[in-house]
Amino acid sequence: MDIVEAFPVGASVTRAELTANPHPALARLRATEPVSWVPELGYWLVTGRDAALRVLRDARTFTVDDPRFSTAQVVGPSMLSLDGPAHSAARRPFAGPFRPAEVAQRFTPRITELTAELVAGIRPAGRADLRAAFAGPLAARVVAETLGIPDIDTGTVLRWYSTFVSAVSEVTAGGSVPPAAPAAFESLAHHVLAGIDGSGSLLADAVAGGLGKHEAVSNAAVLLFGGIETTEGMILNLLWHLMRHPDQLTAVRADLDLLPNAVEESLRLEPAASVVDRYATRDVDVAGAPIRRGDPVTVSLAGANRDPAAFPDPDAFDVRRGNARQHLAFAHGPHFCPAMDLARLETVIGVRTALEELPGLTLDGQHPVAPSGLVFRKPQTLHARWRA
Repeated sequence: MDIVEAFPVGASVTRAELTANPHPALARLRATEPVSWVPELGYWLVTGRDAALRVLRDARTFTVDDPRFSTAQVVGPSMLSLDGPAHSAARRPFAGPFRPAEVAQRFTPRITELTAELVAGIRPAGRADLRAAFAGPLAARVVAETLGIPDIDTGTVLRWYSTFVSAVSEVTAGGSVPPAAPAAFESLAHHVLAGIDGSGSLLADAVAGGLGKHEAVSNAAVLLFGGIETTEGMILNLLWHLMRHPDQLTAVRADLDLLPNAVEESLRLEPAASVVDRYATRDVDVAGAPIRRGDPVTVSLAGANRDPAAFPDPDAFDVRRGNARQHLAFAHGPHFCPAMDLARLETVIGVRTALEELPGLTLDGQHPVAPSGLVFRKPQTLHARWRA
């Protein structure tokens, strides 16, 4: 029996359904083939939570340090695409600046100020695309200050980001790096290197902690990429979930202490980064799948996060779910997201401000939306209305 015959559910899965609404297909895979070969994508897809944890925890067997790793092809080696001592050395300078207490002290006043400014700007109109007018600009401005380039215009930051996201998505889908990506990286490098010295930014602190300036540029691209994509997606997905579930929205409005757990539940249901890539360094069997050395292995965080063995009624959005924080939306093991607490802080402050300042917030029925994307999932627009 060849590999396609051995994994018939994986053979039936298409890129189109994983991009539009992957959850039914992921549920089929998880139930019968928790690690499955998907011919249309050309990699092993891990959907079971136990198998996902095994892969994510074992960097010796499942590495990111491979020439095929998409993000490294676009922005060069960084803490995201290194393993072993090189990964530890690249990540260590960020340990202090990204501690939860440090993040809260450094960023809470500024995020609160930026959020209030953005909401005040859209409130009189009574309607807006919350991605273009709110979530995107907030994430971009926070990232710019994190990188020590606060004076650069938001449009430029979002263009860099959009270029990197498109390039990574293209490479992940089997294409080559688009020519726009190197030019965007060069422009980012120029501004980051000019802004490091004396800026007092989080990136400047990492350089002071031992990160080399050239390494700082690649890691800056990762922070730009992850800081905007993840945070924008978290804000949009949470607002989308709340507005689609009026009972849950009412509960959160009545008790804003539920908001942090609502963030975790939204991350569980729809992680902004849906998958992470690894490459096998040896022959290994995982959940019955005969993975061979060199095989690409992609962990579906979205699939693992709806595993009913860990999360009863896994497709339900429940802001009171007791174990919501056990999701894998920020990955796990040595490559868990170092900036997750900054993303959480932005999402809590941003959504709380929107709920407080935009009365009657609801989806605009004239513009129906849902999260989409093969690698990065969020509503591509989020049109909403409220009482002006």
